[in-house]
Amino acid sequence: MKTLFNNYANTFKGLSNEVWWLALITFINRAGTMVIPFLSLYLTKSLGFKISDVAWIMSAFGLGSVVGSWLGGWLTDKIGFYKVMVYSLLSTGFLFIGLQFLNTFVSFCIGLFLVMVVADSFRPAMFVALSAYSIPENKTRSVTLIRLAINLGFSAGPAVGGFIIASIGYTGLFWVDGITCIAATLVLINILNPKSTKQIDEVSTKNPKSAYSDKAFIIFLIAMSLFGVVFLQYFSTMPIYYKDAHLLSEVEIGILMGMNGFLIFIFEMPLIKWLENSRFTKTGLMLFGAILTGLSFVVLNLTTWTGILVIGMLLMTFGEMIAFPFSNAFAMDRAKKGNQGEYMALYSIAFSIAHIFGHNMGLQMTDKLGFNNTWLIITGLAALCVFLLFFLGQYLNAKKRQKAELVKAEFEEEILWI
Repeated sequence: MKTLFNNYANTFKGLSNEVWWLALITFINRAGTMVIPFLSLYLTKSLGFKISDVAWIMSAFGLGSVVGSWLGGWLTDKIGFYKVMVYSLLSTGFLFIGLQFLNTFVSFCIGLFLVMVVADSFRPAMFVALSAYSIPENKTRSVTLIRLAINLGFSAGPAVGGFIIASIGYTGLFWVDGITCIAATLVLINILNPKSTKQIDEVSTKNPKSAYSDKAFIIFLIAMSLFGVVFLQYFSTMPIYYKDAHLLSEVEIGILMGMNGFLIFIFEMPLIKWLENSRFTKTGLMLFGAILTGLSFVVLNLTTWTGILVIGMLLMTFGEMIAFPFSNAFAMDRAKKGNQGEYMALYSIAFSIAHIFGHNMGLQMTDKLGFNNTWLIITGLAALCVFLLFFLGQYLNAKKRQKAELVKAEFEEEILWI
């Protein structure tokens, strides 16, 4: 047991202190955003909004995320990741506190949109900071550590949030959300101040390449948007499927969903450490992760046996564990060719777009077409994602061969000249 624990602990070695502090800040921030899981309940029960109103408010949430991601990337390239992170966290704290005082449909749409614009400007800046404080060999594991912090934060947040609602009501959530953002800001200012920290890797280039002209990156973004739509079904349509098609109770659904976070916490870092040292490319690993996630929907139509839900969850979880860290690492690698803020903003936007369309599309399809047909369509989207990632791998290999042939031709020309 001691050897097993030591081997597990060793997978975290080599990460810089700054990355660990970023993980702590992310944990505080994500644990604090406990309003989000209870937002639909708050809007319907406390404010009396209709479900259709809630749907539009959630669209404002997604649009704010898209704008915030773009703005955060642009500002990161202009003023640096540190200032963007500080201003974003601090402003988000006060905006969350103010959100509780909005009680009309229009004001809440505008308010939540502004909250997400400011809050999600943090993400591209954080990714650039992560790249700056990680050596190239550790970037994927650094991303994985941040993912662990996010998962732990999202696990702790709803539990604490439920207790707060039971004791002091929904307004307490807004105060706690705001205060935790401000607390995270104080940690950031005191620990990761540029005057007291040193960047390990460069975050800017002399002749930056625009992410919009990077064909490989555009293909990658489309694939990740599709992957996001597929993946997000597990947080909107799947719980309904568990309850309506397999008659699971809320407790059983909670245990099944909780298994995802538990497996990620136990296995993701060792798995990523092992895959980093393998011969597989990042595009190949992303492709494999997308295949596993797609298969998690395929198996649901094979049998009515309830145990298949566990198999589906296992496939999705391991697909997620492989696809997300290596897609993030791929984005950071491409970002070194240009403005890193712009690259990481577009990477964040790919998943924000998935949030806008994924939940709504899945729920509409299950309502009109039924679960089995919906899973077939979702599988088709996963297959399209796999095809794009395969094409991306071929495209990058062709570019690599062209570059090698060009170098060889230049070398032979120099030999002939001599």
